[in-house]
Amino acid sequence: MLNISNVTYRIGGRVILDQTSLTIPAGHKVGLIGSNGAGKSTLLKLIAGQLSLDGGDITLNARVRMGMVSQEAPAGSRSLLDTVLAADTERASLLAEAETATDGHRIAEIHTRLADIDAHTAEARAAAILSGLGFDAEAQQRPCDDFSGGWRMRVALAATLFLQPDLLLLDEPTNHLDLEATIWLEQYLISYPGTIILVSHDRDLLNRVAKQIVHLHNAQLTLYGGNYDKFAKTRREQMELASKQYEKQIAQQKHLQSFIDRFRAKASKAKQAQSRIKMLEKMGPAIAVVEDKSISFDFPSPQELPPPLITIDHGEVGYNGKAVLRNLNLRIDMDDRIALLGANGNGKSTLAKLLSDKLDLMAGEKKASSKLRIGYFAQHQTDELILENTPYDHLAALMPDAIESKVRAQLGRFAFEGDKGNTKVKNLSGGEKARLLFALMTLDAPHLLILDEPTNHLDIDARDALNHALNNYEGAVIIISHDPYLIEACADRLILVADGTVTNFDGDVNEYRQYLLDRARADRKAGKENAQTPEQKRDRKAERQAAAEKRKNAAPLRKEIEKLEKQMAQCTTKIAAIEAELADESLYSSGNSERLNKLQIDMAKIKSDLAETENVWLEKQEEYEGLVA
Repeated sequence: MLNISNVTYRIGGRVILDQTSLTIPAGHKVGLIGSNGAGKSTLLKLIAGQLSLDGGDITLNARVRMGMVSQEAPAGSRSLLDTVLAADTERASLLAEAETATDGHRIAEIHTRLADIDAHTAEARAAAILSGLGFDAEAQQRPCDDFSGGWRMRVALAATLFLQPDLLLLDEPTNHLDLEATIWLEQYLISYPGTIILVSHDRDLLNRVAKQIVHLHNAQLTLYGGNYDKFAKTRREQMELASKQYEKQIAQQKHLQSFIDRFRAKASKAKQAQSRIKMLEKMGPAIAVVEDKSISFDFPSPQELPPPLITIDHGEVGYNGKAVLRNLNLRIDMDDRIALLGANGNGKSTLAKLLSDKLDLMAGEKKASSKLRIGYFAQHQTDELILENTPYDHLAALMPDAIESKVRAQLGRFAFEGDKGNTKVKNLSGGEKARLLFALMTLDAPHLLILDEPTNHLDIDARDALNHALNNYEGAVIIISHDPYLIEACADRLILVADGTVTNFDGDVNEYRQYLLDRARADRKAGKENAQTPEQKRDRKAERQAAAEKRKNAAPLRKEIEKLEKQMAQCTTKIAAIEAELADESLYSSGNSERLNKLQIDMAKIKSDLAETENVWLEKQEEYEGLVA
């Protein structure tokens, strides 16, 4: 299908690809990963022919149709459905010619070709894709100009998917999607019949869709079998092996050099010394394993406030006198970790703005602690940063009485170290701007963090750092995200925002995923449902009610299990930290026996706690599985 042979490409003298090669067979689904700035998007453009190579070749099998989402959002008065249909230029051309053709043979050829490309199902296929990406039947008939840029980028994605190319190139396709559309896209790509090269920082998407991972690192492409988790495990094992080999080579070189130094001057050992000198030369210099520098965030934890932080009773909120959400009854405590679910446009951001005091209630009552501090993050806030100022300038303005070292220490908590803190905002990447917003919003140790799509410009390492920081943070968290992994890792309470109301969802992310898939399946079978007898309909309703009751009854137990899992993870982290300290030779050379004894006692206690927690977890897990079976 695709062959990349000895390809070299440079940008401004910087080598992005250096005589690297890769072959992707037809039908394979490949995840393309690498750090921000490594050149993933550049590689897709090279494959698509949008950029010219400096060396090497990229070849595709003859007659392969390639599709890549346009970087420009569609616009104009044409409806969304017609915009997607127009992407198939062959179909549009044939239909136009069919209206004017008079030659019988040509008319027959046109209709044969239309049948070959399934032209008669085109409208239904286009509508199904648009529906999956969040556009209902009414929205599909509206002009593109009625929608914002983010929604129109969904239309661009729909148009590319509608073409169903043999080779589908996708560059961060979920950036403009909500969780619901992301889950639909995931299922669509899993069953996609062609070849896919997918650039994404969404770990769940890479795990579920990709069957191979291509790692772009140090200007080289390396293919790994399996999904992202399998890649991460393999890569980690390779790094550990390489590190051991490096240590072994260093030890061998020291041993050889020691022999040479001892016996070089002795006539009886001169021959052996010369032999070892040659061995040392053949070995060459030992090359240390240099791991990518990991990013870490550190959200300062606030002083505890008595519960509740916020209560809303019979609230109503909206814009210009028109309610978006009604009958709001909500309580937020300091230990809450909440994810807001629901399609874009249902009111998740409206609720976030209400909780962060950016919107007032139209009706009802809202109470909040007088000492409550709130940190609010939204992607559009990057527009409020001053482009000519540096991260240091932004933070120093909020810390007028602080000395420079204190400001830089705060920047360092969000990976702005050294010269990075002096880089102008206009030269920062999207992920770096997001990290700067994290630094600014958490400066005063807020009691509640409200994060509206915080991961859009973060790579996988930065997302992992965000997960870690949120799990260590001791205040309340409310997340709106299309990243299932972030929600699963950080939230223990799911709230569904839909149909103008806010309700608890009794279940986890996987159950919500299944709920969406079941609902989509039910919508497709709506016609058959209408043909059922009243008795059949009552039976199906009873089944749904029974399933919902099971989820509701099992929800408290599921939360206990998740709490136990977090406790086990914390124990594992503490054990790793103690093991690292025990492995430090300076601990023993310093003669600090008191510290050594304490570490050993702490290790024994934590291991005991871990074993006890694991036993309880096993019991609860068995109980949970019995309830939901």
